[in-house]
Amino acid sequence: MGRTKLRSDEWFARQDEVGVRHRSVLATLGFDPQYVAGKPVIGICNPASEFNNCEMGLRELVQMVKRGVAQAGGIPLEFPTMSLGGEFIKPSDLPYRNLVSMDIEETVRANPIDGIVMLSGCDKTTPAQLMAAASCDLPAIQLSAGPKSSCYWRGEEVSAATDMWRYWDDYRAGKLAKEEWRELEQCFSCSYGTCNEMGTASTMAILSEALGMMPSGTCSMPANDSRRRVAAEAVGRRIVEMVEDELRPSQIMTEEAFYNAIRVLSAIGGSTNAVIHLVAIAGRLGIRLSLNLFDEIAQSTPMIVNLKPSGQFLMEHFHQAGSLPAVAREIADLLNLDCLTVSGKTQREHIQTARCYDRRIIKPLDQPIFRSGALVVLKGNLAPSGAILKASAASERLLNHTGPAIVFDNYQDMLARIDSPDLDVSPESVLVMRNTGPRYVPGMPEWGAIPVPTKLLKQGVRDIVRISDSRMSGTSFGTVVLHVAPESAVGGPLAIVQTGDSVRLAVAERRLDLLITEEEMRTRLSAWSPPRSEHLRGYPRLYIEHVLQADEGCDFDFLRPMSKEAVRFVPPIVGKS
Repeated sequence: MGRTKLRSDEWFARQDEVGVRHRSVLATLGFDPQYVAGKPVIGICNPASEFNNCEMGLRELVQMVKRGVAQAGGIPLEFPTMSLGGEFIKPSDLPYRNLVSMDIEETVRANPIDGIVMLSGCDKTTPAQLMAAASCDLPAIQLSAGPKSSCYWRGEEVSAATDMWRYWDDYRAGKLAKEEWRELEQCFSCSYGTCNEMGTASTMAILSEALGMMPSGTCSMPANDSRRRVAAEAVGRRIVEMVEDELRPSQIMTEEAFYNAIRVLSAIGGSTNAVIHLVAIAGRLGIRLSLNLFDEIAQSTPMIVNLKPSGQFLMEHFHQAGSLPAVAREIADLLNLDCLTVSGKTQREHIQTARCYDRRIIKPLDQPIFRSGALVVLKGNLAPSGAILKASAASERLLNHTGPAIVFDNYQDMLARIDSPDLDVSPESVLVMRNTGPRYVPGMPEWGAIPVPTKLLKQGVRDIVRISDSRMSGTSFGTVVLHVAPESAVGGPLAIVQTGDSVRLAVAERRLDLLITEEEMRTRLSAWSPPRSEHLRGYPRLYIEHVLQADEGCDFDFLRPMSKEAVRFVPPIVGKS
């Protein structure tokens, strides 16, 4: 049997002047041209940047990946992408998820690449790479940077972000001195790596493994753990085998695999942002995931992982307790275990020997942290296309609540007024913020966790119902309704809410309603005019003109195939440049 036909043969195996030129270029990289032909070229996508502390460890891991590729007889060639550091990129890193996915797809399309290793880390990097892998459909495998180490302040374990929000409220309420806050600042990011709660970065790494795109058991290894280095080398070897076997993302990320990922998202109490990302990744494969599907699966899935912000522990504890394999073993009857993974084995094979080593962190199915519906999809006249609430991180007393709206026209308006002593706010109020969705800002920033007004914090009130068309960090908590669709900037009902209107949140009924008559709703909407964007050129303009709404994953309309049959990666014509 002959060897697998390589895509890179179009560049290196040809015997014309184009082949000569390509092989001579490889010599400048230290590869002897006579030994290159017939060896798979592995593109290693490495977004490491000093602007992104989450992914700084990838500079080291990439060397192990290259070593593994070489051991298996491949040619490792590293390429960069824009780094999506969630902390520094303002106002939002979400728009650049789409840009990075395009960057990777076009880099792969235009270059002699047979297989891809995707090194990920921060929130949007992981889905961006999976979106690109889906569009390219060349053999691909992903490995994350891993979560930060745990840190301590005055004897108490401190997480990277969830505890920051908690202590920040204490500071605003006057319970912490300035000197104490300065001490705390040094504790939140005490090592490189991703946020160490069940935030978006950790959630998406786990879901990549649940989809079958990340090696089993690697999603939660701490960033500075030597086992992650060993895993990186193994990833390098494995991608060469995947090229030989022609194992592609479309064979792994099937409809059943996405159902598994949604099930896992519910079981781990994962980030609300994962809904947008899973919809976008699946969309690249022509698979439609409706918001109703997320709600149906969540309602029949207990949340069994006890991690912040919905629980008590951190990712390091999760890994020690058995990680995703232990969770999958616990919910095995709810999963399709015949789904294939990047190892070439099924999920069933990977969890056969899995065990839970700490029942404080991974609970038995009959003793869940949250019985069902950790994530809830709301509909109603205020969110005709849907909205998301992380019920597991909300206050039970507010899950069925009616109160008067206090409306902020945008984020700047909210910042200017939220702590004003003149703000007419009570614990019954519902804070509503509009013009923070995908198109207007643009990019749907993580502004949805509107701060509890200082006036209320000083009264001991730590939560209040908040509603917006934006997102929130996966590390955040509270009764926060997010992703209201359609967004206000395109004429969604959020645009016409007025201060003093009664708003009803009824989680048991899956409803979010503005309590005005249909006639009043029509009258207000007919008088509404869209806000004018300040972005008249460049990528922000492209984003505004082509981004889909939150319930459709916020991908670009022109990047989604209309059907599974329309998924096709068009190769370049290899000739003279």
